[in-house]
Amino acid sequence: MKRVIIFVNGTDVNGKVFMVTHSVGELLMAAGLKFEMTARRLFTPQGGEIDDIKLIRDDDILYVSSGEDFVHKSKSIEVNNAERDSDWITLNVGGKCFITTRSTLTNKEPMSMLARMFTWSEDSEWKIQPSKQDHTGAFLIDRSPMYFEPLLNYLRHGQLILDTNLNAAGVLEEARFYRIEGAIGILETMVSRQGTRDKGMAPLTRRDVLKAILSTSTNSELRFQGVNLAGADLSRLDLRNINFKYANLRGCRLVGANLSKCCLERADLSCANLEGAQLICVKMLCANLEAANLRSCNFQDPLGLPAIMEGVNLKGANLEGSNMSSVNLRVATLKNAILKNCDLRSAVLAGADLECCDLSGSDLHEANLRGANLKDTTFELMLTPLHMSQTVR
Repeated sequence: MKRVIIFVNGTDVNGKVFMVTHSVGELLMAAGLKFEMTARRLFTPQGGEIDDIKLIRDDDILYVSSGEDFVHKSKSIEVNNAERDSDWITLNVGGKCFITTRSTLTNKEPMSMLARMFTWSEDSEWKIQPSKQDHTGAFLIDRSPMYFEPLLNYLRHGQLILDTNLNAAGVLEEARFYRIEGAIGILETMVSRQGTRDKGMAPLTRRDVLKAILSTSTNSELRFQGVNLAGADLSRLDLRNINFKYANLRGCRLVGANLSKCCLERADLSCANLEGAQLICVKMLCANLEAANLRSCNFQDPLGLPAIMEGVNLKGANLEGSNMSSVNLRVATLKNAILKNCDLRSAVLAGADLECCDLSGSDLHEANLRGANLKDTTFELMLTPLHMSQTVR
């Protein structure tokens, strides 16, 4: 299925992403609802009117009007926008200059202080005015340059690398100041591991876990109850039936791991990466998965037994494309979570907090949403319509 980005005629801000359906009429109807207007005509960036769905290609940029002709943006505006997108920016942080691009500061962490300073936006409440400039034009920031450098590199390539003589706690304070949320989670894990290491309580490693698995009989229960595994790489391991109750798995890598029938009750999995993991019949009662990555996970049991995630904290988590049929998420917290294109058939979401949750393209057939908080929840392009009985007590 193709998708397009649509702007209101004559503008190039506040665009919306739409899935291309069966006809131009359906696409216009969806655009009209989203932009709160009567959408009648669709144009290409060159002003050509589209009257056949077959003319639309994947990732096309289109413009919608309420009947008026296409409005061409002036060449000067287009040139200025191109210059803005390619601007180089100099930051004077505590007397040391750093040269970077606007896209580096705005793309990876769009809600950070730096992004809000240098994103071209007309929203005065959201935007932060840039600081004063020195005689060379560099923007002045009165903070530590030593702790700022690794954060800038994180914005550049997504990896947080600290020199051996650099204090992670100092970088953490700077990350909080700049509101770089992705780096905050990583640094908190680093600081926690450093603290436990100093106390002689270093978290277990992948090697320790493998040693325990290999030395335990298949007929015996393996317990890591309350164990510190923060930051450990347990990717693609067979961890079925293990008891992780109350365990510290913060920032843990569990990509592709098999956690079927595990007990993760009240475990801390915040900022953990579980992409593609098997979570069949898992027990996660009141577990903490805030900001965790659970993209493309499988929770569905062939025999129909549900995964128990009642009261779980999934605030800001990414569950896009996960198979969550029949999962029990009663009174769970999913505020700002991403559940796009999820299979949630017969799922129990009664009393759950779904505020600002993205359920675009998901299948909620016979799901129980009674008493759930649906404020600002996105339900675009759902596979099956919601019935009143699913949402009303």
